[in-house]
Amino acid sequence: MDNSAVVGKSVGYDQPLYLLPFDHRGSFEKGLFGLEGEPTPEQAARVADAKLLVYQGLLKAIHDGAPKDKAALLVDEEFGAAILQDAHDRELITACPAEKSGQDEFDFEYGEAFAKHIGAMNPTFCKVLVRYNPDGDEALNARQREKLRRLSDHLTRTGRLFMFELLVPAEAAQLWAVGGDSGRYDQELRPDLMVRGITALQDAGVEPDVWKVEGLDRAEDAARLVEVARRDGRGGVGLVVLGRGQDEAHVQAWLKVAAAVPGFTGFAVGRTSFWDALKGWLAGDLTREAAAAQIAARYREWVDTFEAAQREAGQASPGTPP
Repeated sequence: MDNSAVVGKSVGYDQPLYLLPFDHRGSFEKGLFGLEGEPTPEQAARVADAKLLVYQGLLKAIHDGAPKDKAALLVDEEFGAAILQDAHDRELITACPAEKSGQDEFDFEYGEAFAKHIGAMNPTFCKVLVRYNPDGDEALNARQREKLRRLSDHLTRTGRLFMFELLVPAEAAQLWAVGGDSGRYDQELRPDLMVRGITALQDAGVEPDVWKVEGLDRAEDAARLVEVARRDGRGGVGLVVLGRGQDEAHVQAWLKVAAAVPGFTGFAVGRTSFWDALKGWLAGDLTREAAAAQIAARYREWVDTFEAAQREAGQASPGTPP
């Protein structure tokens, strides 16, 4: 998909998007391989091969019946450049991150060369992961808004799609207010903070085509997110729900809530899809083929759950016949 030819970009991508993210870098290297610091060439090749295995799982899911036109992958340039090229050749939807991994404050992975790298990888979506709490440090938030506006402006000028993963970590005072209960924070405080965060970013000129957001327990909170994401002429903006590395039951519940709300067009579930399979493969308990099959089965489970919940709620994905 040659996105460099797109001109006159307008805000919004509201087509179905079933995303398998495996752009994890620091957590991937340390959590799966026990690596600290810069990997050696041999270690980097092993990490890249593990990411290739995740990609092979997605390809198997598509081969086994997952809808190719809705399937998408998110992988980093460092370990996944060849995967991005292969996916491009297969006309799959791709996304590539622009942020440095594992930082509390957003910064560009490749500094001032960010535009060059985006152009070289040529993904369908440029993605950022940002930790943004509107009640957090205002100086930090202001610095993030300025960098993100620069990126948003660049993507608009070049006709590229923008995916924004918004994480809202609890401030100490917020967590104290709910008795240190992270579940209560997620239910009672995080939805309002997400709405305020999206509003502040939009007001600063940050204009994603798709918001990638943490799961919500109540449909009314999900609907409020859609309303703010699509306010003031942004009617084409889509939202996808992420898995946040949670267990299967959590992911299933969040998918069902999101699928029932118009405006949520899909999901982005990474670690819950591939982590156990990769650990089994690295330990020698699973063959490569068995690990890929396990990843494919998990991915298809999310597709089936999301689409079944849409049907139950009377929702039809854009482009899907009734």
